[in-house]
Amino acid sequence: MNIYDIAEKAGVSVATVSRVINNNKNVSEQSKNKVMEVIKQEKYVPNIFARNLNSSSSKTIGILCPIISDINHAKPVSILERMLREAGYDILLCCTDSVSENKTKYLNLLLNRRVDAIILIGSTVEEVKHHEHFIPIASEIPILIINGFVELDNIYCILSDERSAISKLICTLYQSGYRNILYMNDTCSFSGYQKILGYKDGLQACGLEERPEYILQIPEAEDELSLAYHFMLDFINAGLIFDALITADDVLAVGAQKALLSREIQIPIIGFNNTRLAQCTSPELTSVDTNMETICATATQILMDVLRGCCPASKVVISTRFVERESFHR
Repeated sequence: MNIYDIAEKAGVSVATVSRVINNNKNVSEQSKNKVMEVIKQEKYVPNIFARNLNSSSSKTIGILCPIISDINHAKPVSILERMLREAGYDILLCCTDSVSENKTKYLNLLLNRRVDAIILIGSTVEEVKHHEHFIPIASEIPILIINGFVELDNIYCILSDERSAISKLICTLYQSGYRNILYMNDTCSFSGYQKILGYKDGLQACGLEERPEYILQIPEAEDELSLAYHFMLDFINAGLIFDALITADDVLAVGAQKALLSREIQIPIIGFNNTRLAQCTSPELTSVDTNMETICATATQILMDVLRGCCPASKVVISTRFVERESFHR
């Protein structure tokens, strides 16, 4: 018997079974009785209890990363590995290549490897509502999500306040006299969606018109710098008027900056994540620092608290930091 079998036999959802197993109060007495009756009949023992009986901590944490070659994914993995090692834990790293089927596969693989917890780098927009693949895993071990969001029992999310950061950038540019602000995005992740919402929030706060054509959506690809370069040239060639640019990532800003300089266009350019790329350009790139070191330190502390039996907050939001360099013209 597994959690799906229990749900089917009790005539309830998998989420309800998970809540009952985790002693969550947010479930009706009738549903709880149905689940407990099936558990009693089938002599079902959730793995988390079996592990406690065996007092068997593997001292291993699973980390699930979309694309390890992406500097924005590699950095938190590197920081987490160091912090977890210092806390006495080894890691098992799995890369999904941003394929949803791979995520489900590796979640189950890590669970079967008896890791003590799983940390995910990011989550998708769809997983805010459609997160069924997390339920059986979270019913047995804690899951932490770095810069993503899934609202379920035993899942803890540590996020950068990216929505507010982009909104504030719009207001800063507006106060400096800029009115036609272009935004370049490259991801359909929860993080990317929050940035787009921030862009729209900022426009609304400043009384600026929201124009769909001013959000350039770059396909996720290995060579996003080149894509950003060509998309920027296409936008320039279309004759649309713009006087400032914000991008969802530094690599997009670098590609766009190359295109703008090739046409001798000088406008404020602001990247995101404050990677080393920002200081490798000329002029140096203004960027938003997500404080990833703080995010990872907070995630590690929350994980240690959970493994000790404490009940920390399920969602923590970390402030960003604006790093002004040569590419921003006030």
